[in-house]
Amino acid sequence: MNKLVTNHLTERGLRSRRDVFRLTAGGVLAVTLPGCALPERGPPVPTGRTSEATVLGIPNERFFPFKGIAPMEAEFVAAMDRQVRARGLRTLADLPQLQLLAVSGGGENGAFGAGLLCGWSVEGTRPTFDLVTGISTGALTAPFAFLGTDHDPQLRAVYTETPPNRILLKRGLTAALFDDALADNEPLFKTISHYVDDRMLAAIAQAYDAGRLLLIGSTDLDAQVPVIWNIGAIAKSGHPRAADTIRRILLASAAIPGAFPPSMIEVTVGGKTYQEMHVDGGAFAQTFLYPSALTRNRDARRRAGQPVVEARAFVIRNGRLDPEWATVERRTLGIASRAIDTMITAAGYNDVIRIYAITQRDDIDYNLAFIGPDFNEFLPSPFDPTYMRALYAYAFERARRGYDWAKKPPII
Repeated sequence: MNKLVTNHLTERGLRSRRDVFRLTAGGVLAVTLPGCALPERGPPVPTGRTSEATVLGIPNERFFPFKGIAPMEAEFVAAMDRQVRARGLRTLADLPQLQLLAVSGGGENGAFGAGLLCGWSVEGTRPTFDLVTGISTGALTAPFAFLGTDHDPQLRAVYTETPPNRILLKRGLTAALFDDALADNEPLFKTISHYVDDRMLAAIAQAYDAGRLLLIGSTDLDAQVPVIWNIGAIAKSGHPRAADTIRRILLASAAIPGAFPPSMIEVTVGGKTYQEMHVDGGAFAQTFLYPSALTRNRDARRRAGQPVVEARAFVIRNGRLDPEWATVERRTLGIASRAIDTMITAAGYNDVIRIYAITQRDDIDYNLAFIGPDFNEFLPSPFDPTYMRALYAYAFERARRGYDWAKKPPII
């Protein structure tokens, strides 16, 4: 959802990153202006103990790739074992080709991924995905993509029938000084809660039992580390707080720092309660598939004649890969704003290239979709329904006719 900060937030409020810098530059005034209470929070997890913290007490509820991939590797192996049993097969070598999907961030541009998935269903070749990952707006798409074509009506509704007031609530300009974000995302939490109900949790848990994985990325801002949440394991746990936790994970993954409030998630370490501050997973990456180290032995196994499960990877980039030209004001804030926007764009490039490199090493079929230069609709304000419906239709029609997936990033 990183596009929110680059566009108009409200008719009279934040209009671009330039306004963020102007307001932030005046933040020093906050210490001299009386009568405004800053938001409070609980104690953070002690330094160095992040990986010990647990939300629901489920051992595999989440993973910390910066701390090592052994727990995640064990989860992938366990998932493959569940697939073998669910399919009545003898060994891993008997598994059919795995289908992997990564859905990126992109704010209202998530309508592209939604349209593509729904059009793909109509075309008739959309597979059931064994692994689905999502970040930011991709985190909101991922559960529907994971559960399959029966959930296309809900996916379509999220991106074509949800008005802006069911996503954000504008705050006054003083929010830049005295609050935790420029907009309130409580409406988005209610929208997420409407769709992520008990039936969806039961369906996710059933898919998890069958050996399929749904992973969502967020950023622990205190610890400055990415966190990968194992949504299927949480849904399967039956924990009374499982539904609320999943909803808050999705909310956190889509919480652009400064634009939307962070999700404050309660955890326990050594029997004591702490609070973690989670924000948009896009602070680390706009797209992820699996850690490179997770399949480090795949090529060696193949060379040794050992069985390796074949796989196809689909990457949906909810954004463009061609540069977007703009006149930059010769002012400090204008230059800084454009530079940050450029860094975010470059991060999107780097993600699709990184995933391409990993899949090529692992001999996994790579397929990339992105918004082409032929889509020329203008976004007048964040989450504008007319823009999102046009983008949805653009992707839907291309997928309905048989989407021409790129076999490598166009900038390689």
